[in-house]
Parts: sequence; C-alpha cells; structure tokens
Amino acid sequence: MSEKHPIIAITGSSGAGTTSVTRTFENIFRREKVAAAVIEGDSFHRFDRQEMKKRQAQAEKKGNKHFSHFGSDNNLFPEIEDLFRSYSETGTGTRRKYLHDPVEAAPYGQEPGTFTPWESLPPDTDLLFYEGLHGAVVTPEVNVAKYPDLLIGVVPVINLEWIQKLYRDKHVRGYSTEAVTDTILRRMPDYVNYIVPQFAHTHVNFQRVPVVDTSNPFISRDIPTADESLCVIRFANPKGIDFQYLLNMINNSWMSRANTIVVPGGKMELAMQLIFTPFIWRMMERRRKALGAL
Repeated sequence: MSEKHPIIAITGSSGAGTTSVTRTFENIFRREKVAAAVIEGDSFHRFDRQEMKKRQAQAEKKGNKHFSHFGSDNNLFPEIEDLFRSYSETGTGTRRKYLHDPVEAAPYGQEPGTFTPWESLPPDTDLLFYEGLHGAVVTPEVNVAKYPDLLIGVVPVINLEWIQKLYRDKHVRGYSTEAVTDTILRRMPDYVNYIVPQFAHTHVNFQRVPVVDTSNPFISRDIPTADESLCVIRFANPKGIDFQYLLNMINNSWMSRANTIVVPGGKMELAMQLIFTPFIWRMMERRRKALGAL
C-alpha cells in the first residue's frame, strides 16, 4: 500500500462483470479529474491467442484437460506483482495491451489476439487502476493482494456468471454453446484454486444474485436484467462505512449482516458511486499530503 502512489484493483472471473465496474470508476475519475494508469489484466496472459490454442491442443494430447487462462502456468503473475510493487514505490512501471478483436487491433496494425509491445506507464499519474482476473492472486511465489489500497471483487453467483459468459461468447464472439461449456469445464480446477481464493483478500465484494430461475444456465436465452437481480455488497472491514447514509440514499436496500448491505440490482452502479467516490477523495487527499511532505 502506498499513500503517494495508490493502487485500485478490480478482480473477477471471465464473465463476472468487471468491465461494468471499470466503467463506473472511469466516470468517477473523469468527474474528479483523477489521472489513472489503466492496466488490463488480459495483457498479463503468457501467450497470445494462437500460441494458447496450440499449447492447449498439446496439453490435451498429453491428457491435461484443464489447461486454462486462469492458472499460474499461463499468466505472468511475477510481472503483475513487479508492476504493483514498482508503482507503489515509485509511480512507474510497464504495461501492454491485449487486442481482443479487430476494432481494438486496427489502430495498431496487428492481428486480434496479439499483444502490443511493452511500454512505460504515463508519467505523473495519480493512481494505478487494474481490472482483470488476478488482482488479488496469492501463491507460494507471489502476493499481488498485499499491494492494492482498494481491492474490489466482482462475484456473481456461479450460475449467473456462466450465463453471462455463455451469452457474451456466443453472441459477441461467435462461439457455440458446446465450445463455451467446454471452456467452463476446462477452467474449473484453476477457477477453484486461483480465482475463488482471491475474494478472501478483497476489501469489498459485489455479488449479483438473480431472483429468476437460473437453475440450468446452459439453456438460458438471456441474461437476467439488473431489475431481476439483487446485489450483495460485503465489506471486509465495515469501520468507517456510513451504512445509514447508504440505506437512506438507496431505496429498498437493507442490511443482511453487520458488514453487508443488499441493494436492488438496478442500483448497483449508484451504490458504487456512493461508496467509492469518498474512497477516491480520501485517497487523493492522502496523496497530496504525502507529496507535499517531500
């Protein structure tokens, strides 16, 4: 953790909805005039798309049915930790982009599924903002979770997470139901060992819970809407959280535990704005004081 060079990390599985949380933070950064160095978690995959497909085929020939993007072998965990350490100490580091589709790839003149070259972070940023799979990963070799000043988990209930992934991969990326199901099954051991444990380290977790039937996610025709959901928000340390203010500002919200508030799904973005804007204020005030002391 660093007062001069703070870090915010959003962590969650593929299809969990971390992108919508990122959009909320982008709005806060723009409104509060905060300059953020943005890090895409996918850029720390070890292999590009074609190399990953080749290695997956090789792994399956050897009997490994669980070769996935979630595990340590296929990600640059030490490099994530090095970036977080470097930024927290000096406000510097390196990053690259993973180009998911033709639209992202076109400005770089590269093929989709490839990485851009590594480059230095922009100078004089106010904070580092990471969004991806492994913002709180801890293994015997690395501890990424100890660096973020604000660590947020996005964790839909598992059936909803699968529905969201199935819908995105089928309708946006053109995959078949069978192909997406195979990916879900292949990732399960790494999901249990590398994704789920991160949520014990997060400061705040957002879990969307549908209130419609999702008992068979593989036949769902659409994603439950925000209004067909509740959002469970858990604080690891509720000290300093003004729950009464949140209850007054968010209609039909309630406390389910001393550290947990439940809000209507359609109010999740509002809740994030109300919760995290004061976090950003305090973070920037501490940074100004720390830099002023130099």
